[in-house]
Amino acid sequence: VQLVESGGGQVQAGGSLRLSCAASGRTFSTYVMGWFRQAPGKERESVAAISRSGASTSYADSVKGRFTISRDNAKNTVFLQMNSLKSEDTAVYYCAADLTGYYGVHSDAGRYDYWGQGTQVTVSS
Repeated sequence: VQLVESGGGQVQAGGSLRLSCAASGRTFSTYVMGWFRQAPGKERESVAAISRSGASTSYADSVKGRFTISRDNAKNTVFLQMNSLKSEDTAVYYCAADLTGYYGVHSDAGRYDYWGQGTQVTVSS
């Protein structure tokens, strides 16, 4: 499985970006998908996750109400819409796939099997 993120860039505080993650494989609809981020000098943290069907989602408290995760199983793509961006959102953002067939949603990085290469998001104040 290959995951390729896109959509990162530089934006001013208060602005928006939409990240995309395109996945290979014919069984994308069976993957739990997650977005994580890592800022310089900090540990990787979970941002959002979405269940196989998209019916269930979860968010880190720091992004609730500002970020929205969604997926298009027909296009093997998961999205992260980021609004009202803050300087503290600056990080490399990674998408990840859990191929175990889990029916729910989770933010446990250790349970994700495949990771993308990451895309840089820089928010200037």
